[in-house]
Amino acid sequence: MSFETPESPLQPGLGERAIDTATDVSRTITEVSDGLRAAVDRLSEAIASSRRPGGALAAVSAITREAPLASLFVAFLFGVAVARRR
Repeated sequence: MSFETPESPLQPGLGERAIDTATDVSRTITEVSDGLRAAVDRLSEAIASSRRPGGALAAVSAITREAPLASLFVAFLFGVAVARRR
C-alpha cells in the first residue's frame, strides 16, 4: 500500500507559487521605484525653482555668504529649539 497522495491539479505546486511570489515582489519593487523616482523628480524641481533669484534658497545662500557666523548662530539656536521639544 502506498500512502502518497497525488497533488490536486487545482492547487499550484511549490515552484509555481515561488514564481508567482517572485513576480509579485518584482512588480511591487517596480511600483515603489517608480514612485520614489517621481518624488525625487518633484523634489529636485522644487529645489531648482527655490534656487532661482527671489527664491527661498537663493535668499538663504546670500545671507549665509554675507554673514556666515550669524547664520551659524541662528542655525545653532534653531537646533537647540528643535532638540528641546523632544
